[in-house]
Amino acid sequence: MGDNQTWISEITLLGFHVDPSVEYFFFGLFSLCYALTLLGNGAIVGIICLDPRLHTPMYFFISHLAVVDMSYASNNVPKMLVNLLSKKRTILFVPCIMQTLFCMSFGVAECLFLVVMSYDRYVAICHPLRYSVIMSWRLCITLAVTSWILSFILPLVHIILIVRLPFCGPHEIDHFFCEFLSILKLACTDIWLNLLVLSVGCAFVALGPLCVVLVSYTRILIAIIRIQSGDGRRKAFSTCSSHLCVVGLFFGSAIIMYIVPSSSHSEEQQKVIFLFYCLFNPMVNPLIYSMRNAEVKGALRRVLCKESSM
Repeated sequence: MGDNQTWISEITLLGFHVDPSVEYFFFGLFSLCYALTLLGNGAIVGIICLDPRLHTPMYFFISHLAVVDMSYASNNVPKMLVNLLSKKRTILFVPCIMQTLFCMSFGVAECLFLVVMSYDRYVAICHPLRYSVIMSWRLCITLAVTSWILSFILPLVHIILIVRLPFCGPHEIDHFFCEFLSILKLACTDIWLNLLVLSVGCAFVALGPLCVVLVSYTRILIAIIRIQSGDGRRKAFSTCSSHLCVVGLFFGSAIIMYIVPSSSHSEEQQKVIFLFYCLFNPMVNPLIYSMRNAEVKGALRRVLCKESSM
């Protein structure tokens, strides 16, 4: 390896190209969003754990999704907030690679849990009489454990392919965190293998699961239409609409980031999309589940009443 092809010890994150006064505004806004993300998702997990009525497969998976959202935001946002107030916006190479690994892992985990949740809703609406038999706790735990394991194993392939690359200076990333494609741009060799594996991974982790979700909800919609009772149709649709909103936000932003050609949007537009993906989505997910779910709102009232009576 030549002198101009060395192991990176430190990387500079350029972040947002705005005035310092605007950066202070961003710091306040992003800090508020991050606090709401932790508070909202933490409340969802707490309510599900404290209320026995929510100890069902659907809320079991929602609690895992809330943990994924908190973890995803915590992996990316704190460093971004520090850089907004710091002049030296550097990160060591190993922590940068670890941030990339966790970013991809939590993204895969959310994708897998959304697929599992769509299957849960499919069984609940299309096979209600067999629901308790099919969605046993043994199956739920197996699906959850498998999703977590796969979410960390699959991104390891990309990380191994990254660390074997030679890198050239300047070691600067035009982003606010160590994003996978931005790191690849630092390589001073052909990255066709990395891009090929990324394309296969996107098809396996994004497009494939999205097709499964769409097929599940198509069958769910057909089953809902066949329900005779108007109240039954409304209740069935209510339990699925919040999940569909989360699915749309997640897969929509993921497709724009990794499947739509990067030439179709500028660097700054990509940053906005990633900001939406890593901060806005985790913040609004608990709002969607709580505001559109009568059971969650009822559980929240019961928990608050129980705490106030002590």
